[in-house]
Amino acid sequence: MKQLHISIIEDNEWYADLLEYHLQLNPDYTVSKYASGDDFLKNLFPKPDIITLDYSLPDIKCETLINKIKEHDAEIPIIIISGQEDINTAINLLKKGAYDYIVKDEDAKDRLWNTIKNLRESLQLRSENEQLREEIGKKFNFSQVIIGNSEPIKKLFILMGKTIDSSISVSISGETGTGKELVAKAIHFNSARKKHPFVAINVGAIPSELIESELFGHEKGAFTGAIQQRIGKFEEAHKGTLFLDEIGEMDANTQTKLLRVLQERELIRVGGNKKVSIDVRIVTATHKNLTEEVKKGNFRQDLYYRLMGIPVKLPPLRERNKDIIILSQHFANEFTKENKRKKVNFSTEAKQKLMAYAYPGNVRELKAVIELAIIMADAIEIKDTDIHFESFDSAANFLSEETSLENYTIKIVKHFLNKYDQNGVTVAQKLGVAKSTIYRMIKKHNLVE
Repeated sequence: MKQLHISIIEDNEWYADLLEYHLQLNPDYTVSKYASGDDFLKNLFPKPDIITLDYSLPDIKCETLINKIKEHDAEIPIIIISGQEDINTAINLLKKGAYDYIVKDEDAKDRLWNTIKNLRESLQLRSENEQLREEIGKKFNFSQVIIGNSEPIKKLFILMGKTIDSSISVSISGETGTGKELVAKAIHFNSARKKHPFVAINVGAIPSELIESELFGHEKGAFTGAIQQRIGKFEEAHKGTLFLDEIGEMDANTQTKLLRVLQERELIRVGGNKKVSIDVRIVTATHKNLTEEVKKGNFRQDLYYRLMGIPVKLPPLRERNKDIIILSQHFANEFTKENKRKKVNFSTEAKQKLMAYAYPGNVRELKAVIELAIIMADAIEIKDTDIHFESFDSAANFLSEETSLENYTIKIVKHFLNKYDQNGVTVAQKLGVAKSTIYRMIKKHNLVE
């Protein structure tokens, strides 16, 4: 753990020496002393981790010095040490941004020791979180998220680059399996909001009667089962990014409420009346053509224009033929590393077979094909005979294993859930059954991965 730098601003030299001696009993603490506010402000670089501030300084009011420090860095914790026991003074200084208020008495040293100990743990956690977010940001470097160097991918990188310098909405479209959520994460973790939450929700996977509570939260007692207050995805994503996957599945009533929240930048939890301000960037995704959905009357035109922002269309794998072998080797390297296996390569025939296939399931399907090929291979070279493309549309292949009607039904439902990004609403529509039937099967057979 790094050294903790503490600045003591105290005009009483004896008391400053006392605090310095007490704090430096911990070898991880370094202490600097300043006899006046002006002296401290002249030596604010590099900034301290924690400041202890005497309430009564000879040259500057305590409140004024707090404001100047906060203008420099609003995150530096300030601990007031005062000879006054007036509660109103303490409350006012805490409102101004002080972290704690300690009265100069015989217990002051111990209180300061405990406060700094707690602060250090908090600062360490914050530092670890920031480091983690930076690492995630590196992980979501555009060229690492979307593997390839074909012309469609080069154009995609240019377009993605235009999304990161503002908080304009982004609408991502593309076929199932093209990596819409990965692109949304890459945009977030390369933007100014990367230190704040990225929150994702699949609109189509949530029953319409629950979606409002999921998005906007609810108050205790708002409905049967609401045993406590719950914040929604919008509040979770405050100052960050909210990714609304399969936005095209949102019902008309929720569309209206979403539009109002986006316009007003505030929401009211279900069952409540208090307005909650929000600062959220919206990124949406869908496999549908929203322009056609607007024409059909299934999607509000005003909401469509509010969400469209920068449209990002992900190319299907069949339009990125040049990237297939690059992606195949990438997935092979990932799989062998994770499973502690020897690296593999691909024979010329295997590459030709991979290049000749259309990949209706896009990159997701290719990844599954490569992983299976590695398992099937008897050597470190993948042969064409190790590569298998399972066509679900082949009745002969589907019926080759004789089983019960229930098992066939499970296979069908699972296939369509995978095809439509675990979207229960869409699967119900495609199969012509009630949503409740799909949800019961998902729950009973644990079909969602």
